[in-house]
Amino acid sequence: MKSKKISYGKYLQLDKLLDSQSLKSLEHGNEVHDEMLFIIIHQTYELWFKQILHELDSVIDMFKGNYVQEENIGTVVARLDRIIEIQKLLIDQIGILETMTPMDFLEFRDLLTPASGFQSVQFREIENKLGLEPDSRIRFGKQSYDKYLDKSDQKNMLVAENEPSLFELLENWLERTPFLQFEEFNFWESYHSAVEEMINADMERIKSNPSLDKYAREAGLQNYRNIQRTYAALFDASKYKNLLKDGHRRISQRATLGALFIQLYRDEPICQLPHRLLTQLVDIDHLLTSWRYRHSLLVFRMIGVKIGTGGSAGYGYLKKTAEKHSIFRDISNLSTYIIPRSSLPELSKKLKKELGFYHTHGK
Repeated sequence: MKSKKISYGKYLQLDKLLDSQSLKSLEHGNEVHDEMLFIIIHQTYELWFKQILHELDSVIDMFKGNYVQEENIGTVVARLDRIIEIQKLLIDQIGILETMTPMDFLEFRDLLTPASGFQSVQFREIENKLGLEPDSRIRFGKQSYDKYLDKSDQKNMLVAENEPSLFELLENWLERTPFLQFEEFNFWESYHSAVEEMINADMERIKSNPSLDKYAREAGLQNYRNIQRTYAALFDASKYKNLLKDGHRRISQRATLGALFIQLYRDEPICQLPHRLLTQLVDIDHLLTSWRYRHSLLVFRMIGVKIGTGGSAGYGYLKKTAEKHSIFRDISNLSTYIIPRSSLPELSKKLKKELGFYHTHGK
């Protein structure tokens, strides 16, 4: 079938796109030059949010089910890379918005009430799909975030909240990590022994260090006792369960162990892409935090401590979300449990072979 000729403008529907900037200041008879910039920046954000959701949906689909095709991990990594590059661009766009002065913004700000960036449905969808829990959100005006959305959008948010998030699917995937128990090799026991040997050796070095006085020696030993308690919670199921109950951990003990195996043996061929995937999720989380923080600084620069147009505490609210709305903190915190390569439990020749470029599991 011969395709109909199409032009660049029609393909991109530029007539609709370029006619979608309606200046409120112009409607009120006093056009403010910088309102055009304000609209275009936020419309561009929404277009990029749409692309992020497109990538996230495809990643989530590949992680559904009881088995993730190994060949799909490379695709997941490529699409998460794309999300990361988009996030960097979103942060850079704040610099363009900062070319607008506070006085110029105040010329049209009051015309926007009660509209607010807080009402960005797509951004809330991104947070939900990544795995931000409703109970973990900073309250907006002492109410749930969805109360400020249109009713149709509230329904969409409820659907997104009830669907499996990437965090949940990642946890399931990590819990299925093979090789944690492989014939005579028990990763949990081997890693535990390696940690104990490392800590004991470090404590002995502190005790025998002649350059330390008794106060410095005791401070060093106390630091390692604290480290021992941190590791003890990782090894003890009941202690780890308390960490989950108290909100200090979110990811399961089994999933933590799987992620730790991937991190420690990242040089083995079969762990390289999963390691990149975990690193990317941490990067996405950190970039979201950076974007929120840059956004809060922009708001402070523009309106100081005034209330936001949507009724929020403005700068104060945004700063709190930057500090609290972390999703993959448990993956980031794995660095607490990393040990030197020289202390890693040695793998058997057979296991190293299994960790080669191909392994079939669960088929």
